[in-house]
Amino acid sequence: MTTARTVRPTDLVALVAYNGRVFPNEAHTPDRIGKEASPHPLETALEQWFSFATGRHTWISVKGATLRGLVSARRRGSKAAWEIDCLIDAAEDDSGVLLGLLDQVAADAGRAGAEKVFLRVASGSDVLKTACRSGFSPYLTERLMAAASLRNGASNGSEPKQAQPSGGGLRRWSRADAYPAFRLYNLSTPEPVRQVEAATFGEWQATRERMSPPRRAHQRVVDQGGRIAGWLRTAAVGELGRFELMADPSAPELLDQLIDAALARLAEQSALFILAPDFAPGLRERLADRGFVERDEFTVLARRTTRPVRMSELAPATGVQT
Repeated sequence: MTTARTVRPTDLVALVAYNGRVFPNEAHTPDRIGKEASPHPLETALEQWFSFATGRHTWISVKGATLRGLVSARRRGSKAAWEIDCLIDAAEDDSGVLLGLLDQVAADAGRAGAEKVFLRVASGSDVLKTACRSGFSPYLTERLMAAASLRNGASNGSEPKQAQPSGGGLRRWSRADAYPAFRLYNLSTPEPVRQVEAATFGEWQATRERMSPPRRAHQRVVDQGGRIAGWLRTAAVGELGRFELMADPSAPELLDQLIDAALARLAEQSALFILAPDFAPGLRERLADRGFVERDEFTVLARRTTRPVRMSELAPATGVQT
């Protein structure tokens, strides 16, 4: 009999040594991009273990003493939005194990106050079909673009364009920039994506992802007369550099400014990564001009934990004396 329960310290043995195999983490989050291809699978498994060993939001499925599956989730920008950051499917012959775990995540997230649960998986993963069966809906395709830093040259053998010093209205992010940045998100993101991901300012704040451990990410904005026309976030973690950006579609030249500012900021990192959404081909073209190549393709899914309830319409009472 297979059961789902919270994780225990003794499950470490099952995690790292199931039939002599170490199953990969199928969930991909921005703060783990670049770490997936570890040459030491046992080390990778141990790192995954310690990332969710508290058991706060972790569920494991076992059959006797055998690990069948494990899912771990955490909050994004607030408790209103969760994301699955670890998904290990060791029951390759039984999709019901993963279905049960995903249902448990959605149920517990709803009880904790979350309205949505997000999941990012490789587009070719078998997990994608199972997640869709469990109620997750795909709404976004991303391409992982990677390159060596300017100090090492481009990863595809071509010469990248020289990064230009940041300027022209690029300044530090402040809290007052949050709502203007949300307006920029509305301009730069297609409506079908916004409807699922963040239709309101509150949802946008709740669904923002982390790129690195706290206080290692830096944000900049392009300020054009008090209007935020561009936004950039960079994170340097060891030898890895990650960044993301948004630009006003009416000013595509801002993409060059933001990319070059990111490259200048991350010039000391040996490997650079960005998740480029499929709806931004101009961004991918400019990245390719600077030596970036497509490393992988991901699908982002979301599942609501609660259904919107239509409020009753109020009408004047008739025939009632006051």
